[in-house]
Amino acid sequence: MITVIALASVWSMSIEARGLTKRYGEKTAVDDLTFTVRPGMVTGFLGPNGAGKTTTMRLIVGLDDPTKGKVTVNGKPFAALYSPMRELGALLDAKAVHGGRSAYSHLLCLAQTNDIPRERVDEMLCVVGLADVAGKRAKDFSLGMSQRLGIAATLLGDPEILMFDEPVNGLDPEGILWIRNLMRELAAEGRTVLVSSHLMSEMENTADHLIVIGKGRLIADCPMEEFIARSSQQAVRARTPQPGTLARAVSAAGGEVAITGNTAAGGSAELEVRGLPVERIGDVALAAGVPLYLLAPARASLEEAFMELTAGSVEYQARAREPRQPAHGTTREA
Repeated sequence: MITVIALASVWSMSIEARGLTKRYGEKTAVDDLTFTVRPGMVTGFLGPNGAGKTTTMRLIVGLDDPTKGKVTVNGKPFAALYSPMRELGALLDAKAVHGGRSAYSHLLCLAQTNDIPRERVDEMLCVVGLADVAGKRAKDFSLGMSQRLGIAATLLGDPEILMFDEPVNGLDPEGILWIRNLMRELAAEGRTVLVSSHLMSEMENTADHLIVIGKGRLIADCPMEEFIARSSQQAVRARTPQPGTLARAVSAAGGEVAITGNTAAGGSAELEVRGLPVERIGDVALAAGVPLYLLAPARASLEEAFMELTAGSVEYQARAREPRQPAHGTTREA
C-alpha cells in the first residue's frame, strides 16, 4: 500500500481536454479531441500507431503546446500546478534518465526539487522491487528495470492523477501482474489513472473505461463493455448432437451459422451463430426438436473489437508476405 504523505483532498482530480488540436506543419497529430479522464477507474488510452496518443500525453504534461484548444489537470494547465509531482505523476519514457545516476540518486534528485521527504525514495524503491539495486547506475538497467524506476518516479509524489505510457513494456509476467494490480489499487483509492498500451489482452484485464483515438480523432469514449458490444463480432455459441439440423433451422430463421468443428464426446458439435439473439436461437432449436447442450453469448475480445472499430484509422498497414517457393527440382523431407 502506498503511504499518503500529505492530507489528501477528496479525490476529485481529472484530466480534461476540450477541442485539443496539435499540428506539426501540414501534419495534424491531434484533431479536436474532447474527453475527460475521471477518478476512481482505470482509463485505457488506445489507438493504432500514429494515432496521436503520445502527442496527447505530451500536451497533458506541457511538453508540447496545443495549436488549438486546451487540456487541464484539476482545472489548470500543467505548468500552473503549484506542486506538479504531488498532483500528477507521468511515465512517458522509461529511459529518460541520466545514465550516470544511480536509481537512488535519480529519485532523490526528483524528491529534493519537489519538496518530497527523503524517506519516500526508499519506500518507492521497495514498492517497485529495486531496493537491492538502488546504487546501480541507470545506464546499466535492463528495459524492465528502467520501467520499474520510471514507475517509482511516477509514484514518488503520491499524486492524485497518474499517467502511464506502455507501462508493461519490458516487464516479465510477475511484473505485468504487479503493475496491473497496482493500477487497480490506485483507482480503487479514488485516484485518476490513465494508461496507454498496445497490449489489448492486458488492457482488457485492467481498464474499466476506454478512450480510443485514430488519426488524432476520437473514436470512442465509453466503458470497456460498451466498446466491445459495438463490435459486430458478437455471436452465440450453441452445442448440439444435431449440428446439421440446427444449422439449417437457424439459417432458415435468418441467422448466419458456422460449425466450428469443436466436437465433444457423444458426437455433439459447436456452432457459432450471428444475427439472432440467444432467446430466438433457443426457440428455433425447440421448434426443430434439436437438443441443446450449450447456448450462450460468445463475447468478442477487446482485440477483435479494437481491430474492427479502428480499421479505417490505421496509418501503417502491413500485408501478408508471399511464401518463398522451393527452388526447381528440390524436395523437402517430411
